[in-house]
Amino acid sequence: MQWQWMERVFHWRSILIFRVSLLVCTAGNLSAQATCPDITVTQQLLKEGFHRDLLTKVELGAGDEAIGSCTVAIKEHLPTGLYVDPYELASLQQHNLTEALMIPDTVDVESPEYLATDLAIVVYTKPDPQCASCFKAMLPVHCRYHRPTEDDGEALTVLKSPEILIHCHKSFPSVECWKYSEVEAPCSVRNRHTCHWNNVKYKHVNKEVILKVPVGLKQHGTLVCAVTLLTTVLCSSLVLAAVCKYGHFSLVHCSE
Repeated sequence: MQWQWMERVFHWRSILIFRVSLLVCTAGNLSAQATCPDITVTQQLLKEGFHRDLLTKVELGAGDEAIGSCTVAIKEHLPTGLYVDPYELASLQQHNLTEALMIPDTVDVESPEYLATDLAIVVYTKPDPQCASCFKAMLPVHCRYHRPTEDDGEALTVLKSPEILIHCHKSFPSVECWKYSEVEAPCSVRNRHTCHWNNVKYKHVNKEVILKVPVGLKQHGTLVCAVTLLTTVLCSSLVLAAVCKYGHFSLVHCSE
């Protein structure tokens, strides 16, 4: 009887220790969640057609005042179906509207989708005045021409998930608990020296950002070629007729 009683004591003691440990772990997780807010990223495509604006918003979720010492950059990996016009980007940077660096810095804006290469671009965000711990950036993107299809006349371009790079001059609790890997990237558009950034893990609010690009149909190829040829011949004839009618010609004699 005494042995059975001791077994019951050990049994209830084990249950009590397990429950206490469970409560401690739960409290620890809740405390970690409270001190380690999630980083969320929201992306949205504005405008319609071939010329769009990609709006990206990064919310650090930390209410610490030291968040103001952080710089946030977005490294976008554009697929072959999209490109950024370097001349437009330079104009936006002159007016302090968008700051970004392209990798590589030369882009063939006339190349179709099936001949283009992927493009990486680092976009430097600005603080969002409507949110204390939010940063946002606007990037103009353009769709490339795709091969004609046989069915619906649309091609899908899927935007890849970006990398979120954070560089903070001051340390605070949220920085210590974020999951990240260290990478190197230019410090800014004006300062091309390499800085150490934290490539952080985040939650993507949007599952996928997909663009539907209108393309031609293969069965219309003969008609398009015929109309193009006739239009070219007609316009060339009109130009030639106008030159013959209103042009002034003179013979120039060359003397040795």
